Amino acid sequence: MKLATLLDTARQVWHKLAARERRAVLLAVGITTAALLWWVALAPALATLRQADAQHAQLNAQLARMQALADQANRLKTQPGMGRDDSLRALEQATSRLLGPTARLTLLGDQATVTLQATEPEALAQWLAEVRGNARLTPSEARLSQMASPAQTATTSAAIPTADTAGPVVRWQGNLVFQLGR
Repeated sequence: MKLATLLDTARQVWHKLAARERRAVLLAVGITTAALLWWVALAPALATLRQADAQHAQLNAQLARMQALADQANRLKTQPGMGRDDSLRALEQATSRLLGPTARLTLLGDQATVTLQATEPEALAQWLAEVRGNARLTPSEARLSQMASPAQTATTSAAIPTADTAGPVVRWQGNLVFQLGR
């Protein structure tokens, strides 16, 4: 059907309606239009406006954290370099104190390689932060992978669940290579 014939048919139907029925149709169209306007335009805008303060506070917190990290990075950049022996000594101390038997340090020329076996994530993170700050070293190469700890493998095969099987125990294994200064 053409648009013109549809409009003609609608006009004919409209003129046949009583005044009371026309008011009812106009009221229904008005309510439908208002509801559509609310759901499409106003409600989403008001929801965004309600969430704006919380999002603004969250973004401000993220910005403050990023600025603190940038300040820390700038402080680390401006620190004077350490000699090879001092860096190596700090690396050895941090490795033995924080990683203990889960790490082995190997020296080859100006490279120090730390081999990890079943290292806890918290200990690894703390060790990396200390090596970066005290030994002023960052890994030039890292090959790390997650592994299941021996304790997890033993307890998950038991018939009776224990507190140890509540969640996976993540451990890290692999190598980190550091370039020592001269």
